[in-house]
Amino acid sequence: MRVVITGGGGFLGRKLAQRILKDNSIAGADGQPRSVEQLVLFDQVAPPAEETADPRVEVVTGDIGDAETVRAVVTPGTDSVFHLASVVSAGAEADFDLGYQVNLDGMRHVLEAARALGTTPKVMFASSIAVYGGALPETVEDDTPVTPETSYGAQKTIGEYLLTDYTRKGYVDGRAMRLPTIVVRPGKPNLAASGFASGIVREPLNGIDFACPVRPESRMAIMSPRTVIDCFMHLHALDAQALGHWRGLLLSGFSVSMAETVDALKAVAGDRALGAISFEIDDQVQAIVDGWPRTSYSARAEALGFPRDRDIADIIRAYIEDELD
Repeated sequence: MRVVITGGGGFLGRKLAQRILKDNSIAGADGQPRSVEQLVLFDQVAPPAEETADPRVEVVTGDIGDAETVRAVVTPGTDSVFHLASVVSAGAEADFDLGYQVNLDGMRHVLEAARALGTTPKVMFASSIAVYGGALPETVEDDTPVTPETSYGAQKTIGEYLLTDYTRKGYVDGRAMRLPTIVVRPGKPNLAASGFASGIVREPLNGIDFACPVRPESRMAIMSPRTVIDCFMHLHALDAQALGHWRGLLLSGFSVSMAETVDALKAVAGDRALGAISFEIDDQVQAIVDGWPRTSYSARAEALGFPRDRDIADIIRAYIEDELD
């Protein structure tokens, strides 16, 4: 198998790469495990050298917005593409042109490169619950209308429609997951509007004071990095017939408030010295968060056997194990 990960230098791309290399196999077109002979990590910035020493790994740096560059990455022999490269929510809203160049044009470039192979490769797409907006129910479900109210949400929505149409035509075997907010993201803060949901755990655990920009009672749908990677691997292995025509799949997150997160952090941290946590409300960020789903539930994902997280305490423990210890 030759597997390409766009956004392979990013947080999820690197974790996915580590999982594929550890398993040393991934499901082929028939659903049976096949060995991974080459894993291509494509991004604007290369991942750390210590993560790419494996002889199966090839690192390519370049712009997802350039069609020729993408064609040079998704070459004949490519069996699967995990398309994770994107400009995050606040970044896409702040720079309209860049958001569409990366999130929409980049998606088209990946699909066209995969189509040109003539072998119907699998294309896995990281979508988002940002496809929902406006007057939302407490829990978004499979039948909740898609009504994005941000450029990022619109770009992810269009990506799902493109993926489904290219699949209908037989050009690719496309599969998309609408991800909740991923907590806890390691490393430094990024431009995602939801970044505070990781920062309120990550910074204190690293001895850094953190000012949360939303009210303690603010709630959001979240999922752990471990579970997201499990879901990607599960989706990749599913029989295409089980997915049916529509290829955009909502995942079940769970609801947590910032106050509950702080309480769980203090309980899990034990003897660790924590940075101080305060609440300094940013009206703009608060307004964005107030427009998000509180949680998500997918009966379709449940029926297809997708894993779920249990609670915020488990997610914090997993971050400590994976990133600190």
